[in-house]
Amino acid sequence: MGDGPGALLAMFAAAFGAATILPFQSEIVFAAIQIAGEVPLWWLIAVASIGNTLGSCVNYALGAGLERFRHRRWFPLTEAQLDRSQAWFRRWGVWSLLLSWAPFGDGLTVVAGVMRTPFAVFLALVAVAKTGRYLALALLTASVSGG
Repeated sequence: MGDGPGALLAMFAAAFGAATILPFQSEIVFAAIQIAGEVPLWWLIAVASIGNTLGSCVNYALGAGLERFRHRRWFPLTEAQLDRSQAWFRRWGVWSLLLSWAPFGDGLTVVAGVMRTPFAVFLALVAVAKTGRYLALALLTASVSGG
């Protein structure tokens, strides 16, 4: 993975990309850097968590501006899909953002923007979820790699 700062930069980029609607994965990068032992684990967790949380903030911003385009032909969701997503979010509320680490979590962060979830609440819940994800990944990687 290269030197410590380069590894952290790669981790930030992978974590940021993985949180957006782009098809990135950060777990392999995280595990490789952790196993290489080039940087302190707490730095790795912090950088991955910050990158992933900031990527989710991009989704929130996209969602906040998305609904005004809902009647355009190119809009990626049908009226029914958008209405269903909003109804689901209203039902489960902001606490569903604790699942933002999951594969479908990117959609939750977009819908949170559409629903105008208070940004401070969004940021706190997503940061907890993303950091928890990388803590769990660090424990799993350590147990599998024997380190």
